[in-house]
Amino acid sequence: MTNPLILKLERRDQLSDDEKRALENAIARIRVVEADEDIVREGDRPAESSLLLDGFAARYKIVSNGRRQISALHVPGDFLDLHSFLLKTMDHGVLALTTCRIATVPHATLEKITDEFPHLTRMLWLNTLIDGAIHREWLTAMGRLSATAHMAHLICELYLRLKTVGRAEGDTIQLPITQAELGDTLGLSTVHVNRVLQELRKEGLIRFQGDALTILDWERLKKVGEFTSTYLSLQNEDR
Repeated sequence: MTNPLILKLERRDQLSDDEKRALENAIARIRVVEADEDIVREGDRPAESSLLLDGFAARYKIVSNGRRQISALHVPGDFLDLHSFLLKTMDHGVLALTTCRIATVPHATLEKITDEFPHLTRMLWLNTLIDGAIHREWLTAMGRLSATAHMAHLICELYLRLKTVGRAEGDTIQLPITQAELGDTLGLSTVHVNRVLQELRKEGLIRFQGDALTILDWERLKKVGEFTSTYLSLQNEDR
């Protein structure tokens, strides 16, 4: 199977064969992390970064009353802690929401890539900038959108991100995320999450069958979620 990171980067710009080889050879080992296990813990000082090959993961923090806030959802092709290459100490944890297959890339190898492959380095940098753009959209949605609009926005985002790495079949994606996990992502109770999903179903915007989520009316769902894909399709013609 093609490395999903390569698939994602090639949606932004062409990679040379040498750059693709460098990414493939950067993987030191592959490990499996079961659902609800930490991939990286807050306070860790990892010597390697983790690339998600399969599954769903989440960045999170626990506040003093024990409640959890998920600050990012990760899909295949995402570097879960690329910033630890420079920031060193993790200020949050990363959790496997499902069984995850993880490729580990030593920081020493990343340093070598930045020395030898300037274009690839810029592509990885662009990747982190898009992560930042997604985070700003999340902050805006949480602070200013209704719960229904926020959910619609998140569904649109996840669909496009999964489609980018070949994990969508037509208008359908697999979304094995519980309502409790969605609640921790959106800052809602599980009951409120259920109510919002029911509303989107009744409006004929989405359909859930097990873990399969189908978007029935993309244009209306985008409108409800005030969603623009600009931040997911950033282009730079001078890379």
